[in-house]
Amino acid sequence: MVRRPDDLPGWVYVPAAIGAAFVVLPLVGIAAKVDWPHFWSLISSPSATTALRLSVRTAAASTVLCVVLGVPMALVLARSQARVVRLLRPLVLLPLVLPPVVGGIALLYAFGRLGLLGRYLEAAGIHIAFTTTAVVLAQTFVSLPFLVIALEGAARTAGADYERVAATLGARPSAVWWRVTLPLLTPGLISGAVLAFARSLGEFGATLTFAGSLEGVTRTLPLAIYLQRVSDADAAAAMSLVLVAVAAAVVLVVGARRLGSIG
Repeated sequence: MVRRPDDLPGWVYVPAAIGAAFVVLPLVGIAAKVDWPHFWSLISSPSATTALRLSVRTAAASTVLCVVLGVPMALVLARSQARVVRLLRPLVLLPLVLPPVVGGIALLYAFGRLGLLGRYLEAAGIHIAFTTTAVVLAQTFVSLPFLVIALEGAARTAGADYERVAATLGARPSAVWWRVTLPLLTPGLISGAVLAFARSLGEFGATLTFAGSLEGVTRTLPLAIYLQRVSDADAAAAMSLVLVAVAAAVVLVVGARRLGSIG
């Protein structure tokens, strides 16, 4: 048999298979732990449905906030040559590597009752910490870099040639933004928004630290799973499987869009 130039050495498949098993085996363990005859009753209990609805609502709100803030940020990072922008880029992307609990503490010191901005908000009668708004802010804090980095890469790949052509034809900057730039970045925007939504849906550490765990107010599905793992392991496994299913759907959506763009 004639080997192709791009064939991999046989030994490469051994660590690859071990790595795949390392990722897949814990997921299989969740599925094996689930009490399938009572699965629907476990995930449809009042506490589970309340947590799931809250997670979806806050994740959707944080995704909208990520889009509103992240699209301009990504374009500035991709197109601006200013020194201050290059210096700020690592800080904008810092939540990618920052422990979520540290992010929650940072938000608390910024927007909490005695925080840098929170003290003035409290004086104005606006309370953020340990509210549903705090959940949205925590999710946005950890998810925003995912959208920014995805959209920044798309903007760099697309280049600015079409915008320049539109400008030379007399289009105003706002018209170029809406009619040229955004349509070009739509695939990257969709992928980034889906990733941001998935990250928001699974957020735990920053939410617990900044928003607490109040049922119906701040107790999202990850927090409910954490609490149920001691009192009701079957319910925790069932709810965990729901999050795994959502994450798998996100991976499939993003992967299908990237393959479609390559094709």
